[in-house]
Amino acid sequence: MGNVAVVGVQWGDEGKGKVVDWLSVRADVVVRFQGGHNAGHTLVVGDQTYKLSLLPLGVVRGTLSIIGNGVVVDPWALLSEIDKIRTQGVNITPDVLKLAENAALILPVHSVLDKAREEASGSAKIGTTGRGIGPAYEDKVGRRAIRVCDLTDPDSLGCKVEKLVAHHNALLRGLGAAEVNAKEITAALIEIAPKILPYTAVVWQLLNDIRHTRKRILFEGAQGAMLDVDHGTYPYVTSSNTVAGNVATGSGVGPSQVGYVLGICKAYTTRVGAGPFPTELFDEIGEAIGDKGREFGTVTGRRRRCGWFDAVLVRQAIKVGGVHGIALTKLDILDGFKELKICTGYSLNGEIIKHFPAVEHLQGKIEPVYESMPGWDESTQGARSWKELNANAIKYIRRIEELIEAPVALLSTSPQRDDTILVQDPFAI
Repeated sequence: MGNVAVVGVQWGDEGKGKVVDWLSVRADVVVRFQGGHNAGHTLVVGDQTYKLSLLPLGVVRGTLSIIGNGVVVDPWALLSEIDKIRTQGVNITPDVLKLAENAALILPVHSVLDKAREEASGSAKIGTTGRGIGPAYEDKVGRRAIRVCDLTDPDSLGCKVEKLVAHHNALLRGLGAAEVNAKEITAALIEIAPKILPYTAVVWQLLNDIRHTRKRILFEGAQGAMLDVDHGTYPYVTSSNTVAGNVATGSGVGPSQVGYVLGICKAYTTRVGAGPFPTELFDEIGEAIGDKGREFGTVTGRRRRCGWFDAVLVRQAIKVGGVHGIALTKLDILDGFKELKICTGYSLNGEIIKHFPAVEHLQGKIEPVYESMPGWDESTQGARSWKELNANAIKYIRRIEELIEAPVALLSTSPQRDDTILVQDPFAI
């Protein structure tokens, strides 16, 4: 088919930004299919760093970029991000960026409710970004969402906003939070509509036309499989399906059009926010990995929790997501460690299990079972061929391939765009 879907196979922050950008030179179209501006993709090009949350990474190269119907869109955040990227010399026009007319909008009330619920949860916080992603998806499923196409009909917009706000104000009252004004939200939407609507398109139809021209489509995911609302570490997950099975639904193409599924994972493991993390390190090694890897969230700035590579979680994500091969990132961060560990199973009540349990109370009881491997002193940073890698680094990669039961198709050795080793071209499969 020549199409590729890029998805995370850990808890997000795996380095999808660089990989999507690197692949986008081979693509004609880049499509975001889920999530919202809670995602954070960082791209380093020379001395310029781009930080995108909602925009598909194809915009940096001027590649046709599409925000699919599976994304929840904060229109104010979208315009702000467009303005920010323009200051970096990237001109974004309706010829480059298309927004699905049937995408649901994130409204100010969603962020207010998101933060109020987190505050009321106390020590049981999920760890959301507070940007209204969850409440917006709830409205979509509850059939009261305001969609992009609703901005074309100001006469009925007010009634729809009234219905939505009535629902949320009841929740806000119950939480002891200030209510929001429907008329103010309607007025704000009417004001912003002329700035948003020029980007609107019938995306499913556009993608169907593109398919008939045999152009290559790159589907860009956000977050990671372990944050998937069905298959992740529930309830500490995001509010959408992050696995490749959602590519078709979230962009408006048939499942047969998805093509090669490339899973992205780090050579170690990180997580932001609350939730189980079997291989988390609380010692100086975990601190060192975080410092070397600059493990701070692109969106929130929060320090990421760090741990050893968890082959059990990654293998599970690969099976659930239909991943054909992986892009292994940040190998260079492990340079200089004398010993490395890989989680090969979990100990639970005296037994060894080879999967991550769905039952929440069991997730807190599992203990990682490790396999140790020798580290390396030589630098792998900036390597662009296997010949530049030392023997122990190659052994580490090969052992990961064995344990996760998938090949390494790409290997990233620094944040720089071209510091990438291509093993298997996903577009050629």
